[in-house]
Amino acid sequence: MSLPPEKASELKQIIHNHLLKMDIHGKIREVLAETVRDDQGPAHRSLSEADFLRALQCRGIIDDVMKDLHFTQGAATDAETGSPPKPATHFVDKDITHLKKSNIDPSRRCLYLQVLGGKAFLEHLQEPEPLPGQVCSTFTLYLHFRNQRFRSKPVPCACEPNLEEGFLLEIHKDGIGEGSKMADATTMLSMCDPVHLVLIKTDTSSETTLVSSYFLDWRTVLSSPSGKTCFAVELMGVGSECKVPAGVLTVSLELYPPLTETLSSDIISTQQSLERQRTAEKERLFLVYAKQWWREFLEIRPSHQSKMVKIFAQDENGISRPVCSYVRVLRAGRLLESPRQAARFVSLLAHEKAPVVGGGGSKQEQWCTLMAFLCRGKGDCEDHATLLCSLLLGFGLDAYVCVGTKAKGVPHTWVLTRGTDGSITFWESLAAHRYLHKAIDPDAPPLAPQPKHSSPYRTVGCVFNHQTFLANCQPSDAVEICVFDFQNQSRWKAMSEEALKSVCAPGSITSLPLLPPLCAPSLDPAASSNQLELEMRYLVSEHRKDLDLATVWDDHLSYLLSSALSAYELERCTGVSCGNEEFQDAVRRAVPDGHTFKGFPIHFLHRSARRAFATCLKSPFCQEIVCCRGDHVRLAVRVRVFVYPENACAVWLMFACKYRSVL
Repeated sequence: MSLPPEKASELKQIIHNHLLKMDIHGKIREVLAETVRDDQGPAHRSLSEADFLRALQCRGIIDDVMKDLHFTQGAATDAETGSPPKPATHFVDKDITHLKKSNIDPSRRCLYLQVLGGKAFLEHLQEPEPLPGQVCSTFTLYLHFRNQRFRSKPVPCACEPNLEEGFLLEIHKDGIGEGSKMADATTMLSMCDPVHLVLIKTDTSSETTLVSSYFLDWRTVLSSPSGKTCFAVELMGVGSECKVPAGVLTVSLELYPPLTETLSSDIISTQQSLERQRTAEKERLFLVYAKQWWREFLEIRPSHQSKMVKIFAQDENGISRPVCSYVRVLRAGRLLESPRQAARFVSLLAHEKAPVVGGGGSKQEQWCTLMAFLCRGKGDCEDHATLLCSLLLGFGLDAYVCVGTKAKGVPHTWVLTRGTDGSITFWESLAAHRYLHKAIDPDAPPLAPQPKHSSPYRTVGCVFNHQTFLANCQPSDAVEICVFDFQNQSRWKAMSEEALKSVCAPGSITSLPLLPPLCAPSLDPAASSNQLELEMRYLVSEHRKDLDLATVWDDHLSYLLSSALSAYELERCTGVSCGNEEFQDAVRRAVPDGHTFKGFPIHFLHRSARRAFATCLKSPFCQEIVCCRGDHVRLAVRVRVFVYPENACAVWLMFACKYRSVL
């Protein structure tokens, strides 16, 4: 049977992937070593290919390969139509990333990290085996290593989840002139950057939960004679459960190409011990300095004790770090075009407070590392503010995170930027709103005109970025009368930049997580929009059917709604409204004389049609349109999904109807 070239290459790829999955190279190496050892007798002869194949057959390896290799007709059909292949499992991975082939540079050394499965995820001990076709919760593993990010396929949640995935991490030395030089054992020993593993659980309603965040020191592989090592990694929980094991992953590490000379395990443990001691000493010295600085701050005015001056914050693993270490200069490359678009992107990451077990209204403190925040796709106001500040610094702005309160004394964080002309702008990271700040002068005459306080913020205790920490020592910490003149030491008490640099600068201490790059979106906005729109049409038709109403769609009117949705998103991004006149003119032309037009736009951060429709029906305006009765009723619906980095989505939806007005 002859196959067309593209089918042959597809078949080869399937076989190749299958062989990699079952680690065929490792098995062949073992058999080859055994066969050569057996033939090393006094009457040994040269080993032929037939002898080697016979040895593989005797050990059942060829049978294993053929037994597990399956080809389905569906895969070929999907390839012909150009649609993505249908998942063979009982859950749907909505964020499909199509892998591209890339050539491995033989002059660079790589670390092949394999996850060989999970066990002891006791929270899922009682979970029944999901049935085929049943939607279930899934685990997804994310990795970050030296500016490289990876994501595993989602697997069903279980006590022993089938997390089996391989990741090829490139090990390269930073610095000019080192790009073409292969890293040797000594060079790699000095690379203290860990592999950051983040495990995310996604439930049946697409809600994500951070299960574990773990920093893996991969350098143990440098002492392995075979260049390969395998061990168990105990993942701990997060937040209030950071001392409770979440589960265990079996991890295998292998270097390509293998080292010619390995290091002794004593050298590696000594290096790790020295790094820990150096880090501990720097952290101790900074803590001593911070205590002294705080005492001086309290001596200025006793009321400073109640100000919101936050020097340290706990991350998801319960580790206390200086707040300045949560902010870095982050450049988004081509993924974000302007500071306002960056603010829009950050606002699309959902807001959720850290979960607390039990009541009492207490707030669990948890400032997430950037990697954990991005993988989870949601976080508290502190996570949003530190990310926005990092992006604004990347765009060259003088940006700071403000810690204070908003209405009713609720603690809050937001971002501040200072213009070269001294202007102060507040950025609300949860909503992408901007407020120009002009301080009220409390000493001005009673009738003197004063600027109106427009922002929702009430008090500010401190501001900080990646290299500056300033506490507000003005008589009042009220935002409306606050002067943000950071050079004035009588208004703001600064920490030593040198002290901050010793524990917050990149590479200063080994316990500092590296900054991950932003990932380009893998979602197709057009396909996502079409899918959601079809689901919406179905839900509207079914809802009207329950009310004994017929549904007639007007495709032309639906298409016209696109320009309005595009204008709404542009306004959210830039703050400038445009295109409304053209939309109104097009609608007037599409709606005949004597007819009435009604429209209802709404915005979501998720892509669940049922959740969106249930929310829409809570609005009486939407009810009027969806349940419209009358003469010559025509309905329209349009969905636009705007995709940002990290697959953050702005979903705009508009229902509309036109009908003949009958008096």
